[in-house]
Amino acid sequence: MEKILVSACLLGRPVRYDGGSKRLDDALLETWNAEGRLVPVCPEVMAGLPTPRPPAEIEGGRNGAAVLAGEARILEDSGGDVTKEFRAGAQAALYAAVESGCRYALLTDGSPSCGSGFIHSGAFDGRTVAGFGVVTALLQEHGITVFSEKQINALAQALDTNG
Repeated sequence: MEKILVSACLLGRPVRYDGGSKRLDDALLETWNAEGRLVPVCPEVMAGLPTPRPPAEIEGGRNGAAVLAGEARILEDSGGDVTKEFRAGAQAALYAAVESGCRYALLTDGSPSCGSGFIHSGAFDGRTVAGFGVVTALLQEHGITVFSEKQINALAQALDTNG
């Protein structure tokens, strides 16, 4: 049975930067959870960051690939540099995916870790830009297809088609 890497906050776990979750109430997710197919991760928590924690964004509206390449940093709204922690969290998420045999991931869009369609601008102004986070970049580099929570039906279709 195909395993799916999933953002823990989508399962209702209070791991987001603000101490909350982003629970996704969807029958598909409930079914996959009941079947034991889900591999929940929160890269930031896996890297040792606290919950709650200061908001963080990729500087300059760059994307996760730029962070992995050392061309961009992830900064807290206070200016603290958490690039090292976000990179470590991405490595931990990749390890969990590989160890579990995940070819697919369902991650929270907008996050500097898990975003796959958009991320925040890097200016802490509430604006979003097209782009992806550091976990998404690393997973994709290793052949793992990432879907946002809004693409759960597309993930279901990929599972039906490929496994």
